[in-house]
Amino acid sequence: MRGGEAIIQSLKNMGVKTIFGYPGGQTIPFYDMLYDSDMEHILVRHEQCAAHAADGYARASGRVGVCLATSGPGATNLVTGIATAYMDSSPIVAITGQVPTHLIGNDAFQEADIIGITMPITKHSFQPKNPNYIPSMIKSGFEIAASGRPGPVVIDVPKEVQEGELSDFDDSLIDTPGYNPTTKGNLRQIRKACNLIKDAKKPMILAGAGVIISGACCELKKLAHTINAPVMTSLLGKGAIDETDDLALGMLGMHGRKVSNDYINESDLLIAIGVRFSDRTTGRLDSFAPDTKVIHIDIDPAEIGKNVDVDLPIVGDAHNVLTSLNNYLKEYKVSRDVTEWANMIKEKKQKLRPRVSYSDVPLKPQTVIKEIAEALTSDSILTTDVGQNQMWAAHFFETQKPRKFISSGGLGTMGFGFPAAIGAKVACPEYPVVSLNGDGGFLMVCQELATIREYDLPVIAIVLENRTLGMVYQWQSLLYNGRHSQTLLGNSPDFVKLAESFGVNGVRITEPGETKKEVASAIKDNEPVLLNIVIDSEEALPMLPPGAGISEMIGEYKLEKDVIR
Repeated sequence: MRGGEAIIQSLKNMGVKTIFGYPGGQTIPFYDMLYDSDMEHILVRHEQCAAHAADGYARASGRVGVCLATSGPGATNLVTGIATAYMDSSPIVAITGQVPTHLIGNDAFQEADIIGITMPITKHSFQPKNPNYIPSMIKSGFEIAASGRPGPVVIDVPKEVQEGELSDFDDSLIDTPGYNPTTKGNLRQIRKACNLIKDAKKPMILAGAGVIISGACCELKKLAHTINAPVMTSLLGKGAIDETDDLALGMLGMHGRKVSNDYINESDLLIAIGVRFSDRTTGRLDSFAPDTKVIHIDIDPAEIGKNVDVDLPIVGDAHNVLTSLNNYLKEYKVSRDVTEWANMIKEKKQKLRPRVSYSDVPLKPQTVIKEIAEALTSDSILTTDVGQNQMWAAHFFETQKPRKFISSGGLGTMGFGFPAAIGAKVACPEYPVVSLNGDGGFLMVCQELATIREYDLPVIAIVLENRTLGMVYQWQSLLYNGRHSQTLLGNSPDFVKLAESFGVNGVRITEPGETKKEVASAIKDNEPVLLNIVIDSEEALPMLPPGAGISEMIGEYKLEKDVIR
């Protein structure tokens, strides 16, 4: 068995059925051996999209996503996708080709130190100098990517190592000293949490992506209803609790729901689970829950106390910790009548519920999101790009299940949503997948229309066209005296004709009701489609200005005809 064959066999042993990649000179040996393999390979049209697709695959399925690129520019094109996965704790393995070992360090053609370049944005990296090391490095890479706090791993394989013969296929795990994630949670700390809950009169819960990653959503719901605590989420925590649940308040933070931002500082106990307390979640730190006791549950000890002072840290896997916490609450019959607090917030939630107009033309983006939601089932997957489209979706697309809302949160990568949808569709072919994009972000990755056509992937690509880099334009309007520098896109392409040039059906939408109808039709037809929706230039409000406290939101949705559905 040669090195390239060992890569393929090792991936199969890890349960991999599909990889996303783009070939080049230093990966030719691998691709030559892939020719005789039954491993599915999705040929994307840009390496960055291979990384995003692997990321979308991982987020939709919970399994490790795999991408592959050649050395030099191929590998460096993966970097943004790797950084995106790192910031959002998504498990991907990026396999890169490398120049032959005797040329490493000699500035050879298409050489780049991808291990050094990606060191700050990976959990670990491997570079086998002998083909015998390939099986163990791939198995270990998968173990590291998926365990503890998930994240990306790079495996950089020199060309002659791909061609070399193995003397033995040994896939024993490599010893990684110092890497031993704590998963169970300290029982003494968990008992202390019970006491804090018992004494709380105004408890609230903040759920992040860690709840979804660990599969703790049922335990979260059980905790919330046991102690009658309203639940807020981070952007990537959407789906940790059914957003139609009476206790679900929606997103907290810079573009969060006003009810969440208004009441966080009134709570006397905040139970934060699987969150980083990023600046987009907290606003100005000295004004974030200053008088609130904080319990922080996270599998990564480096996140606890990093941004927000914590009264009770609990290091461990969210599912394990919440299971123990719920058991203790039941065993010690910990209960507290906080009905008045919970009911007050529920009432405020209804009063502050975002409203949309279903009749305005040009179409309001909020209306479009609601129509998309009405056309989909709770099992459907929505990926978003970054910008106003992302924030409109966070507000108006109520996510009912985990792994159904996929977005770039930490890095905020424009161009993420469409290739991530490709990965999500490959991972979950049985569910409708909708990719929501602004026209700016979509133009960064529109070449992947060729991919969904080539592989008959029935992704519904939605392009909201306002010919504006909307979020930056909004900041310029609100914070820079309306000085709109380089945020008008001007002559955008005809997106319908663009789609048709790739063999993908395109539909232009300008009237109310058409979005819901066309999304439903696309699901029924089960074909790739692009929906070009012309929208009004609208701001994603309310929002926190930079440097503002969590409750100092500005702006409201101002629509002439407010209708709640």
